[in-house]
Amino acid sequence: MSKVAVATSDGFTVNEHFGHAKFFRVYLLGDNGYDFLEVRDAVAVCQHSLGHDTTRFDKIIELLSDCDALLVQRIGEGAAAYLIAKNVRVFEVSGSIDAVLKKFISDKIL
Repeated sequence: MSKVAVATSDGFTVNEHFGHAKFFRVYLLGDNGYDFLEVRDAVAVCQHSLGHDTTRFDKIIELLSDCDALLVQRIGEGAAAYLIAKNVRVFEVSGSIDAVLKKFISDKIL
């Protein structure tokens, strides 16, 4: 079993940039499918006028600390490097949440 957090603006597609995500949907993946667990509210880490703030990155890392991976449509190089250095697995993907999660399960990505 693996737990993943998905950055989405509509609850149906992986369509959100990491830095703009205001919430993450959390799913539990098993060999035979997945279950939606909850929505976790977040403060967008990218503030256009202020740039990146690693304190905000750390809050997201803490918010999703029980997740095995983070699925986003896009993430900047600096943010990705910071998260990876903190042992957060980040995947850039796109499409429906259903299709993406099924692909992760069938390909045993996690």
